[in-house]
Amino acid sequence: MTAPSLHGSAVAARPAAVTARGWGWRHAGRSKPAVRALDLDIQPGERVLLLGPSGAGKSTLLHALAGVLGDAHDDDAEAGDSDESGSLLIDGASPREQRGRAGLMQQDPETQVVLSRVGDDVAFGAENLAVPRDDIWARVHEALDDVGLSHLPLDHPTSALSGGQKQRLALAGILAMRPGLILLDEPTANLDPAGVVEVRDAVGRCLEKTGATLVVVEHRVAVWKDLVDRIVVLQPGSSTDSGVLLDGPPDQVLSEARSMLVAAGVWVPGYVPPTRLRAAGSARGTGDLLLAAEELAVSRERARRKGFRKVAPVPVQQGISAQVRAGQALAITGPNGAGKSTFALTLAGLLEPVDGKVSATLALSRGAGIDPYQWKAEQLIERVGTVFQEPEHQFVTGKVLDELLFGPRHLGHGEERVDELLERLRLTGLVDANPYTLSGGEKRRLSVATVLAAHPQVLVLDEPTFGQDANTWAELASFLSELLDEGTAVVSVTHDAEFTAALGGTELRLAAAAAVAQ
Repeated sequence: MTAPSLHGSAVAARPAAVTARGWGWRHAGRSKPAVRALDLDIQPGERVLLLGPSGAGKSTLLHALAGVLGDAHDDDAEAGDSDESGSLLIDGASPREQRGRAGLMQQDPETQVVLSRVGDDVAFGAENLAVPRDDIWARVHEALDDVGLSHLPLDHPTSALSGGQKQRLALAGILAMRPGLILLDEPTANLDPAGVVEVRDAVGRCLEKTGATLVVVEHRVAVWKDLVDRIVVLQPGSSTDSGVLLDGPPDQVLSEARSMLVAAGVWVPGYVPPTRLRAAGSARGTGDLLLAAEELAVSRERARRKGFRKVAPVPVQQGISAQVRAGQALAITGPNGAGKSTFALTLAGLLEPVDGKVSATLALSRGAGIDPYQWKAEQLIERVGTVFQEPEHQFVTGKVLDELLFGPRHLGHGEERVDELLERLRLTGLVDANPYTLSGGEKRRLSVATVLAAHPQVLVLDEPTFGQDANTWAELASFLSELLDEGTAVVSVTHDAEFTAALGGTELRLAAAAAVAQ
């Protein structure tokens, strides 16, 4: 959520107009622009779905409209200055001068949580807009109800929310601000199917109430097609052509330019990109047992002491049993807040079980049945590689290439897979880029690549297809299928049914967590 200016009175919720003339932006340290020569007019109250392949500059445009582009890593002097060309205006003025006119929901829900309690977090933007106190809390309750979080008490800790719940919390904060321009960057990517519909409908209700202008970035067209007036498809900034590839009413664009959209990696309704099939017979057989969970209870909280007693945390899920076998895929599915990520992190040895046990039989020197949580970091990383839901949590260097080389060099492994990973995951042109300036889809692919570079026997991936266009989705699914054929085990936390089907294997569906953990 973008924090508006602290000065002045509340901004009227009139719909905003957007104008771009030859606008472009090059991130610091990048040789090519993220967006080039963009000409675009969005009328007040218009609803626009912004499409394009991963890396086409969609998130860059949204950050520019929110007035925050260049606030962080683009100002890194060592990487060189960022570069802007042309003009981009909201109601005829620079977005930086109009902070508060736009509310931005970013791809990463972790970056949007400001305060420790749900009610305070939703109220934050409206408070900074000097909305009267009584009106603020009426808006907070209304916004939480709109996004399906009204069951939470206002003092519920934001740290206890799942990634999908944090996305809905961020949307509630934007709705409470009632901005003239709503900017949504992959707002449903981490949500279960029911949550997707819930959030889309919440946005629709807000637009009906306020008449605000909407620009939404989403790879999956079907979710938003019937809510928007117009589809705009961006060219990648590295293209020699101007910024807009296609622009028109949704049905017209989807019918007249379907093949062009498919080639550009857009998820058009009814299309699932082909992936490499598993080798003959590879999906059959059990494979060696690598990890096992038995009656596992999990929580992100740690045990605490109360006087002389040790008090165990309240588990978000319990009684979970599962097996991870060589060359087999395990998909962990279920509604948001069910504890999927918490279970995966416990299985991967990054969280201590509350109850039950995790036992490993892979690459052991001290016998079978050891909980991966007991391993040292260097032992864990070459056996179980984990890709977090938030890619930035894995980055430790200032260049894409250094990220990929970090694991192999520290483990004393060869670096022969790095070039292949760069090519297969479409990162070759970004080797000198700062990881934090990548698009959401590029960050996700880099986080996957850094783990693969260490050659682990088990991969644990949390929402691996988040932010991917159809072409990079297919490449990632195909690559993981090849790793399964080679004997690597792949565990995925995902809401992506097509991805689960492409990898095959076993599905472990977790039920909704208890109300205390919601």
